[in-house]
Amino acid sequence: MLHDRLLVELDREASERRSASGIVIPATAVLGKRLAWAQVVAAGPSVRQVSIGDRVLFDPEDRSEVEVAAHDYILLRERDVHAVAEHGEPASDLGLYL
Repeated sequence: MLHDRLLVELDREASERRSASGIVIPATAVLGKRLAWAQVVAAGPSVRQVSIGDRVLFDPEDRSEVEVAAHDYILLRERDVHAVAEHGEPASDLGLYL
């Protein structure tokens, strides 16, 4: 990877979602602008705030898809990442907050 580029793999559960009542919503359904989670597979030398193995939140409309060794990946710039998920479990029983 060069410069500030990230190679990410989409989460497998991102293809189908369930509503609060249990209805399955296919990935092809248009629900407005929705961000997606992905796992970082590789990072360029200029990437500062994201590490390999992190889960990142990004806009799936601003992506470039690439196939490497028969696997589909997405190529992003670090500035296109909206959030990085914390590693491990939270330290207290307070729950998760955004």
